[in-house]
Amino acid sequence: MKIQPIVVGTAGHIDHGKSTLVKTLTGIDPDRLKEEQERGMTIDLGFARFQLPDGRTVGIVDVPGHERFVKNMVAGATGIDLVILVVAADDGGMPQTREHLAIMSLLGIERGLIALTKIDMVDPELVQLAAEDVRAAVAGTFLEKAPIFPLSSLRGDGLEAFQKALCQMASQTPARSAQGVFRMPIQRVFSAKGFGTVVTGIPTSGEIKIGDTLELLPQGLLGKVRGLQAYSQGTESARAGHSCAVNLSDVDHKSVTRGNVLATPGYYRGVKMLGATLRALPGLHRAVRDRTEVRLHIGTAEHLGELVLLDVAELEPGASALVQLRMQEPVVCAPGDRFIVRLASPAITLGGGVVLEESKHRLKRFKAFVVEELGRAAQSVESPRELLEVTLTRAKDAVQTPEALSVEIKRTRADTERLLNDLKAQGKVRHLGLSRWIHAERLEHDLERVQTELSALFAAQEHRELMDVRELRKTTRLPADYLDLLLAEGETRGLWTAEAGGMIRKAGQRALAPAQQALADAALSRLLAARFQTPSPAELAPLIGAAEKPLLAVLELLADRGELVFVTLEFALPKTLHEEARQAIIANCQAHGSLDIPKLRDTLGTTRKWIIPLLEHFDTAGLTLRQGANRVLRKRSQA
Repeated sequence: MKIQPIVVGTAGHIDHGKSTLVKTLTGIDPDRLKEEQERGMTIDLGFARFQLPDGRTVGIVDVPGHERFVKNMVAGATGIDLVILVVAADDGGMPQTREHLAIMSLLGIERGLIALTKIDMVDPELVQLAAEDVRAAVAGTFLEKAPIFPLSSLRGDGLEAFQKALCQMASQTPARSAQGVFRMPIQRVFSAKGFGTVVTGIPTSGEIKIGDTLELLPQGLLGKVRGLQAYSQGTESARAGHSCAVNLSDVDHKSVTRGNVLATPGYYRGVKMLGATLRALPGLHRAVRDRTEVRLHIGTAEHLGELVLLDVAELEPGASALVQLRMQEPVVCAPGDRFIVRLASPAITLGGGVVLEESKHRLKRFKAFVVEELGRAAQSVESPRELLEVTLTRAKDAVQTPEALSVEIKRTRADTERLLNDLKAQGKVRHLGLSRWIHAERLEHDLERVQTELSALFAAQEHRELMDVRELRKTTRLPADYLDLLLAEGETRGLWTAEAGGMIRKAGQRALAPAQQALADAALSRLLAARFQTPSPAELAPLIGAAEKPLLAVLELLADRGELVFVTLEFALPKTLHEEARQAIIANCQAHGSLDIPKLRDTLGTTRKWIIPLLEHFDTAGLTLRQGANRVLRKRSQA
């Protein structure tokens, strides 16, 4: 069986002939419940298949028209791509006609045609008046220019023209994309003898095949696909746009209800807060107020919750706003999902909108950054590439992996990596290696922040050319691993240099002022002459006729430049003497197996006052290792 992956849906007031028209077109009675057939009134969703002239099959969802069953109507409308608005010629437009039309508009449906039914119930001259009445009712909606087909499902008048137009429109309706990970809001669940649990619905994204493992949400139950049907025929696979039945193993049918979601494991989760856009119906009698108790209809689910207005004090009829929906029970959804909100009581449709995010926190009203971020999300939600870019921009952790991003945007890892590479080619994101990605603007912003903080630290200590990275962590308050990435990026750009011991050297080396250079030369000369019995900075200052504070600043600068090593704060060695001591320790250990301290003391011409801190310094530096009462070379030091 060839399937055109779209679904046609009916809409309209009760007793206007929706189910009769479907049965006439398909030969299938969509009223499957006994009470529906006895009453002649559709209570729940009905399903039928319709064959196009080229042999392809499309699904038809018949929805109830009674106001008490609008929640069932919305559950069926979720997967519709093309609508048949049914209006009876003897009644004309009625309350549910207008409400169904509004709901279809809010759900983003853009294509459809109009069946003016029951023309056998009125005089011929009244049919034209009824058509004019319908045309006025759909003015300003997506059906404003839709063709109207007067017909009688019982006598067959006008059916041929209507069926031809329906086939043509169904053939021209773009097939629903199968991209993304699999997700199917569940419309029905039952247990079939010999098969076990069967769930039905219209997948909104992705595809599955027999043998796949799926997750039932929000329960988190896992089950394997034992069998698949599309339009009552067995198939090896099913995809978005197919009305299908899934036979699941390891899942009890009693644990499944309409409104649950069947999905590829690991991508979806139940959340109680959603950021969204909301448009109020133009015909409301009053503005929607903040903290209104509402019923959220999303997918095939209905949830009670609270509506929080984020950027307006009240939502006027026909206006739009950014909102947060705070629900009593977990909701399974994705950015881009359409929804309807109705007043909790009485059940009046207030409006509809689009999910922008699965909120992790309560959003505060009138906060500029909240409004700005959700506004960006609203502009990107229709494009997976733009949604990914905004997700990277808004992520709490600047650096993200494709796995984490794929969960946020509900795409496979392969799709996510392809989108990342597209953004990289546009210069919008950067790949930092090891499957780490960051938004280019965020990288530049944080890199500039690090550079500013580093400059401030050096400005506070003008005599220094090296800065401990720990000081930078304190001032930037950036996570250590992220700061390391930024420092590596800055080093690549020549902004600074990373050195051993967690030190950062600023770019360029300034020349010393003549007075500083003279002080440096005098200090080095005196320290070289003292060899391994060097005076402390406080002792050195009067020996060369200098003040202690400027001398210490020059010594620290010499240490930053690698010309001097501080063994302790009171014991500094010129680089040449430091290297001489290192080589003497190596030679001593190699000659005696372990360090002979008296011989080393004699070799260096020093005393216990200086030899002990010198040995502890080289222990810390990793040259030597204490073993009991002895010191030996570390293995890597012997290489």
